[in-house]
Amino acid sequence: MMVPERPPVIALMGPTASGKTGLAIQLAHELNGEIISVDSGLVYRGMDIGTAKPTLVEREGVPHHLIDILDPSETFSTGQFRARALELMADITARERLPLLVGGTMLYFHALFRGLAPLPPANPEIRQQIDGEASRLGWGRLHEQLAQVDPVAAARIHPNDPQRIQRALEVYRLTGMALTDLCAEGEAELPPFGFIRVMLAPSSREALGERIRRRFLGMLEGGLVDEVKTLRARGDLDEHLPSMRAVGYRQVWRHLQGEYTFEEMVERGVIATRQLAKRQLTWLRREQSALSYLSEDKALLQSVLRDVLNGRSRRYLPVPAP
Repeated sequence: MMVPERPPVIALMGPTASGKTGLAIQLAHELNGEIISVDSGLVYRGMDIGTAKPTLVEREGVPHHLIDILDPSETFSTGQFRARALELMADITARERLPLLVGGTMLYFHALFRGLAPLPPANPEIRQQIDGEASRLGWGRLHEQLAQVDPVAAARIHPNDPQRIQRALEVYRLTGMALTDLCAEGEAELPPFGFIRVMLAPSSREALGERIRRRFLGMLEGGLVDEVKTLRARGDLDEHLPSMRAVGYRQVWRHLQGEYTFEEMVERGVIATRQLAKRQLTWLRREQSALSYLSEDKALLQSVLRDVLNGRSRRYLPVPAP
């Protein structure tokens, strides 16, 4: 492998259902690598089917990190992810193995590539105030409030993403400054690694949509409803927790509450997953320096290995429009 001045790390990015897991495991076998999950859902124990978590059989022979490290009642911030990932990359590199960052949580990748600006810690009183407003007005109205004080963040954050709306409003109310402006002003130390960015996506939005539908139906056949039933039966979880707001889990939870029929739940789950993929593709279109590959490429592994080993810096392939 052509070794940069800084230790190399492969960052395999792509929208949900694009085939990242299978490719990552193949690359790890070929390149003496260890996988670091860049997925906000895989950190939770007991959430296997709906997160498309690689099975123990799939993981055999390849160390995986940041999977099954939290209970679904816990939270995991972007800052916590970044700190853990940096520690793991340093450890893996010190053992002369190759770190492979793999996942679709683009905010996590952004934190690693560009750093995190220092932001104020969470304030329980402000959060309670925002939650109260959301109960009365709905998160859609709070998203409108965010658009007035931080239009850039509002354009990036989906109206159905309460956690990120709450954080952006919280930062503004604590500091009087937009989250976007604070991040632009803040200086964060960049990691001492050379990222080889690899991007995987289907050839078209229609192809991705069909992959998403097939995968969600497969999750339901594989026992997703029973998985959510087990989580609900614990009694200490609710749909407002970050874990239960994950795509798929939120829709099944509401079906079990009687809000959706099974057919409505399926359709809403597919639509929500497609919306997630659209947001991921919006992020990915900014990664102009990434090596880009099509999910349908029959020689995908060979193509990636050839380019990575030759130190090729860019391949021009279209990213589907979000």
